[in-house]
Amino acid sequence: MSVSSFSLKAIVAAGLLTAAGLAMSHGDVTPQEVDTGSLPDLGKEALSENPFREGNEYGDRHDEAVKVGESGYAGNCAVCHGIQAMSGGLTPDLRELTEWDDEYFIGRVMNGTGRGMPSFKENLDQTAIWAIKTYIESVPEPM
Repeated sequence: MSVSSFSLKAIVAAGLLTAAGLAMSHGDVTPQEVDTGSLPDLGKEALSENPFREGNEYGDRHDEAVKVGESGYAGNCAVCHGIQAMSGGLTPDLRELTEWDDEYFIGRVMNGTGRGMPSFKENLDQTAIWAIKTYIESVPEPM
């Protein structure tokens, strides 16, 4: 093996290791406050279902929640989960979550994960978190 061939392989290997490290670190997210406007305060106790989904308790506020959630998603989630909720494949595609995943979603966002996702419970109230979920539900699912 020539020296230049070895050097090229070493550079490629270093690049792949760096990329893997970035993927595993889940990005560097500093939680951003979300202006929830006139959406109702949902309190501290985690709800098990999205109250802004059409047909639920605050379903009449669905469109407002989508707008609030879009802003909240852009400032808190897009860096890892992709612009307009379209994952590039390194993190879960949130558009694949269903209404049955509501408890999973709120738990992950509030408590974070052991694999790099930070806890947002100190920075986002439950109203903002459910607005973000409402926005994600409004984005077309992957084909």
